[in-house]
Amino acid sequence: MKAFVTTVSAAALLLLATGSASHGQPAADPPCTGQIHPNPGFERGTTGWTAGPRIVVFGDAARPAHTGRAYATFAGLDVTRADLLRTTVTVPANCDLTVRFWVRTTTETSRGDYLNVGLAVTGIPPKTRFSLAFDGGAQWRQYVMSSGTATAERTATVSFLASETAGNGATAFDVDDASFTLS
Repeated sequence: MKAFVTTVSAAALLLLATGSASHGQPAADPPCTGQIHPNPGFERGTTGWTAGPRIVVFGDAARPAHTGRAYATFAGLDVTRADLLRTTVTVPANCDLTVRFWVRTTTETSRGDYLNVGLAVTGIPPKTRFSLAFDGGAQWRQYVMSSGTATAERTATVSFLASETAGNGATAFDVDDASFTLS
């Protein structure tokens, strides 16, 4: 009987010292670090993205990618059209999502064409974060946007919407290195 009491007392002390029973510790929240998109640089085509029918992913020595060998382009056709490229990621609770991307514009026009970039996060009304005009320049430029933090898990959708008007001359918007980083 004395051995049984000693064993029960030792088990109770172990429980008090560790703060848990033998079934284990509760799971920790996922870490708020790292790149979470499977294809940020379009090296695998449109994998991980929803792309309109005229979104082309390619690399060209005359118009090289920002990094790597591929980028998404809203190819200038000098026709009235709109094209959409978007992706959705999950943002864990208590994490902030920072989206960085690079854009290059090549154009023959002087008016009317644009690329709108939006970020829609669960619980926050969607809004256009950037409206880039036809005159963005032939050099790659970086843009950054953030979701902010929340106590609950959320989804975030990033969208690139290009619009071109016929008769203005062709405008191509190129997008590359769209990183999705948690912090």
